[in-house]
Amino acid sequence: MSRPVHQESPVRATNWAEVVRLRTLPAAVAPVLLGAGAATSLGVGSLLRTLLAAGVALALQIGCNLANDYSDGVRGTDDQRTGPPRLTASGQVAPRAVKLAAFACFGIAAALGLALVALTGQWWLIGVGVAAVAAAWFYTGGPRPYGYAGLGEVFVFVFFGLVATCGTAYVQGGAVPGWLWLAACGIGLIACSLLMVNNLRDINTDPVHGKRTLAVRLGESRARRAYTVMVLMPVLIAAGSLVWAHTAVGGAWDVVAIVDVVCPLVIVFPFAWRATTAVRAGATGHELIGSLRNAGQYELVYGVVIGLAFLIVGT
Repeated sequence: MSRPVHQESPVRATNWAEVVRLRTLPAAVAPVLLGAGAATSLGVGSLLRTLLAAGVALALQIGCNLANDYSDGVRGTDDQRTGPPRLTASGQVAPRAVKLAAFACFGIAAALGLALVALTGQWWLIGVGVAAVAAAWFYTGGPRPYGYAGLGEVFVFVFFGLVATCGTAYVQGGAVPGWLWLAACGIGLIACSLLMVNNLRDINTDPVHGKRTLAVRLGESRARRAYTVMVLMPVLIAAGSLVWAHTAVGGAWDVVAIVDVVCPLVIVFPFAWRATTAVRAGATGHELIGSLRNAGQYELVYGVVIGLAFLIVGT
């Protein structure tokens, strides 16, 4: 049942900015940049297709955030949240308006996706798009949301890791090399870390409303360790994928190849370490908002730096 809404209350732009969750948007853009770098290294890069893929990913991410705001709001899950206020739960916007905004974003994602499919001629990708939209809605929507069963990280890993990264490369060259699948696993884990730290922040209030996220199921101590692994493991994965790429594409090893493997790791590791500091120190509640921001910045740096490193592989 929806809460009473005072529709005469003014809605500030910052409220919509908060519900869009700007800190999470790198989860949409970073894998696209990673996939574009790989495609360019193989000589099949396309700026237009990269921009379309980025548009699909951003619209899907924002739509998912709005759908989450709506579904958690009408269920009452956000009544006692420790993070930024939500539109539906605060009563500042009618739930129907938030829901329609989510569907509008899904519509934009679908339109951009159809344009991308038309360019590639790979019409079976429509099925992937439908699955992505369904996963975004049913994360917290529907009668049995899978996010309430602790499966949110699975969706994030698959769609904001594997699909976004490898899909970006596929729509440009029609193939995905093994080393990119490995890199996609790394950025997928970072995307999962954003969800984990967000749920770790609400670990004490979510169970009251029947929301048993992975953080709740693991318990606070193990959830913190899982988050740390999700953040740090991608650095090792990046090393493996770059070595694999240079071996498969670059051919002979030389100073340039060695530098192209080592320098990206030197750049991304400090961002990874900073993203874990507060969590390892036992931060709770609002103190974890900074960790969410740091993890988002880390993912963006990861996508840009490793993507550029892949680009150098083919030169």
